[in-house]
Amino acid sequence: MTIFISRTHKMQGEVSLTITEFVNPGHMKNYIYLTTPPEALIASMLPPKDFGNYLSRGTKNRNRGEAIFFQIDPYQIEGMIDIRYLESRCKPKPDGSPKSSVYLSVYRVLERVPLSAFMNLYLTTENGFTLELKKMPYNKPREKETRIHLYQELCPVTPLVASILPPAAFMKKLTDGSSPIVLPKLLFVDLKLGELANNPVSGSGENLPYHNLGHLRDCLEILEDEEGKDMKTVLRFFYGSLLFRTIEDGFFLGGADGMIYYPYPELLELEMINYDFFRSI
Repeated sequence: MTIFISRTHKMQGEVSLTITEFVNPGHMKNYIYLTTPPEALIASMLPPKDFGNYLSRGTKNRNRGEAIFFQIDPYQIEGMIDIRYLESRCKPKPDGSPKSSVYLSVYRVLERVPLSAFMNLYLTTENGFTLELKKMPYNKPREKETRIHLYQELCPVTPLVASILPPAAFMKKLTDGSSPIVLPKLLFVDLKLGELANNPVSGSGENLPYHNLGHLRDCLEILEDEEGKDMKTVLRFFYGSLLFRTIEDGFFLGGADGMIYYPYPELLELEMINYDFFRSI
């Protein structure tokens, strides 16, 4: 059971200070996660790796599917949570085993959670192996100097988009109100283009596992040829399966008030730090 306790203290000059505590009276810790896609805020007694395994394989290992989720700082979202509902539902089962999931919200979750509340990001393969990505400030001067980028948007919209804008500029254009398309927040990941990033017409696509490479080349060529065009939709829908081996730099989350970054390791580094995950992708 999880309880939020708020105490208001009078300070000098009649200024009040409210202190909020996240208390777990039992022996099991509660966690708050934001999953995407689909977008949901979920409470669970499972730590991140166990929660990832539960999402990807189910309670009896009869399910198979990738999972992407953030751990959320509960102190910063207490206003979003129905505390009584959480207390009544997120508690051990009669046999003493932990509660796997309690859905707290499934609508416009990403935009309502402040950026500062997002902790680390977790990727889980369909075999249940989880990789932890730590959040970092984004270093704009180190943006890769490629002509074209490929972005898979993940939340709250999910098209696959080619763009000549680097990640920070792409995020800014879609969230700061400077264009007709405005999003309150955006989560996206950049994907590998190989030689197509600089030569979409004749560059080699031999190692790219995208099923419709001809269509992708056409979209990239339009960006090359059409003056004033800085992004082009490649696919309108995301079907819920992200090839983790195609990730280029990492995941980007932000809005008009800033951006945070979750770098993805190079494959050789990934093999050393999480061999099970590496073998699963």
